[in-house]
Amino acid sequence: MTRVLYPGSFDPIHYGHLEIIETIAQLFDEVVVAATRNPQKGEGLFSLHEREQLIKECVAHLPNVSVAMFSNLVVNLAQEVEADFIVKGLRAVSDFENELQMAQMNHALAGVQTIFIPSASKRSFVASKLIREVVRLGGDVSSMVPEPVQVRLAGRLEAEREQ
Repeated sequence: MTRVLYPGSFDPIHYGHLEIIETIAQLFDEVVVAATRNPQKGEGLFSLHEREQLIKECVAHLPNVSVAMFSNLVVNLAQEVEADFIVKGLRAVSDFENELQMAQMNHALAGVQTIFIPSASKRSFVASKLIREVVRLGGDVSSMVPEPVQVRLAGRLEAEREQ
């Protein structure tokens, strides 16, 4: 039985993420999707708890996928959940350089290997950071995020407008 860990900020989860999750759910026996707060990515839109709930709602159709949160090193979580591999999605060649360096560091720290899965070209431009920017400026991202995310984004916008 092969278990993989798919870590990320998922703030918010979008169709590019789901594409990777659905792909690895077909390839591996068990998938653990883990959300973290990444201080390098600036202020989050959703709390970790909200992201966990959104991910659970969006992957409910995948019986071999579970969801976790973490706030330490990815390799620590990989060891904790007994993951055989870490999986990272690649949107563009520019993602590879940073992800390769992280994969090499993770391997040096804990001996865990990283597998890279490319996104489909039609979703390669979708990034959580861009979704947050578009939403904050009043744009429509409904074609890029699942319905549970659309609903929460609309609620968040409404709350911000009332303040």
